[in-house]
Amino acid sequence: MVNAPTAVTALLPVLLFALTGLALLLIDTIRPSGRSNTSMAVVSALGSLGALGATAWLVVSGTVGVDAGAVRLFADTIAVDTMALFFIAIFASVTALVVVAAHDYFHDHANPAAFYSLVLFATTGMALLAVANSLAVVFVALEMVSLPSYVLVAFLKQNRGSVEAGMKYFLVGALSSAIFLFGISLVYAATGSLLFGDVAEAVGSLDGLAGVAGLGIVMIVGGVAFKTASVPFHFWAPEAYEGAPAPVSAYLSSASKAAGFVVAFQLFTEAFPVGASVGANIDWVLAFGIIAAVTMTLGNFAAAVQEEVKRMLAYSSIGHAGYALIGLAALSAGGQANGTVMGAAMAHLLVYGFMNTGAFLFVAMAERWGVGRTFADYAGLARRAPVASTAMAVFMFSLAGLPPFAGFFSKYFLFQAAIDNGFVWLAALGAVNSVISLYYYSRVVKALFIDDPDSPSALDAIDVRPTALYAAVVFAAVATVLLLPGFGPVIETAEAAASALF
Repeated sequence: MVNAPTAVTALLPVLLFALTGLALLLIDTIRPSGRSNTSMAVVSALGSLGALGATAWLVVSGTVGVDAGAVRLFADTIAVDTMALFFIAIFASVTALVVVAAHDYFHDHANPAAFYSLVLFATTGMALLAVANSLAVVFVALEMVSLPSYVLVAFLKQNRGSVEAGMKYFLVGALSSAIFLFGISLVYAATGSLLFGDVAEAVGSLDGLAGVAGLGIVMIVGGVAFKTASVPFHFWAPEAYEGAPAPVSAYLSSASKAAGFVVAFQLFTEAFPVGASVGANIDWVLAFGIIAAVTMTLGNFAAAVQEEVKRMLAYSSIGHAGYALIGLAALSAGGQANGTVMGAAMAHLLVYGFMNTGAFLFVAMAERWGVGRTFADYAGLARRAPVASTAMAVFMFSLAGLPPFAGFFSKYFLFQAAIDNGFVWLAALGAVNSVISLYYYSRVVKALFIDDPDSPSALDAIDVRPTALYAAVVFAAVATVLLLPGFGPVIETAEAAASALF
């Protein structure tokens, strides 16, 4: 049995997110006339960075680690392990970037505390997802993420596009939650438990209940596909990302997507392990293989025909969901490279968190300037904003997977791990899609550095310098670049965390 001090220590990152969100509401309640956008952004950023520091400390101190094993709490419904901490670090990093950028984006909003508290509470749900070891905790945590997310998408109440996007997101999300919950109920009916370990033990000897459990697992796959914006549950993403405020789009497409993947990785390695599932005639690996292939292909081809940068990035995020799904689709019963391929997918999600968040925050800066939304509207921006435009070029080339950027290395290790595990076709399809993505990513760089604006006055608004947005964009670019020399430790940590699950 874990004592109370150890439990508090292991859950420190989750608690810091929750306490920061509550502190924001308390400040807003006690001093409604003295609140400021700056103070809210500072408190949010400090809370996120504190959670990131606590995550690193748990690993460095040996409280949680590959050798130490997971810290299990509350009758094994919570398990804090290295995979959970890896994803919590992604959530904390993205949240810190988003709340800093929001300082300028919502500079004239009447109630900034609502935005920052919603973000922190959603991140609390994501962190709880990462440490969940029970299907019941997974569902509750998913709702903790989803409910604030619906409000964040519709945060601009006077903007019809934002409200419409929030409504569509809510309707599709409610349906997805119902499907996911029904799937959990079927699995419980077949196995008699909600704990991952007990479910895994029961899956191998289902006998006549294999069909019930199989249907439940299919529904759970559907819920995961919605959360990761994977085909065929992807259609909400372009609408939500386009209509939402750009910092919210950055947050959902990076942190929320990573939350969906930590659920998938934990569920399908600990609750429904590939060996036991195949023995029970439940081949979810094939399902994820098909979903990964269709998702990356549809996402990239749809992105290639867009004329608005923000919508292009929305479809691009769908394509990257397909790449990350290789971490599940390339698993095999008894495969020696299972930990390697899942670890590579985790490392790709970390790199993606910085480069994709930075790209959406650049769009937020363009919206702040009022220069427009299309590729043509971005023409010549590098002449007036060379630093930010250079950062955007780094994001685009890294997302495309060009060497020597971090995105190249994350994709290389991911595709190589898939090949080592016998899934050459999946790696080849991923490589082809990466080549396709170079077309639409390069259009952004071409517009920024080569194309001429329609008129000289089109760039006048760039005289306004949103300092916090600039800082967030530049920091994301620096982090993307610094991941080049630091990618070795990143991939080793991710692979070690993933290998501990097999």
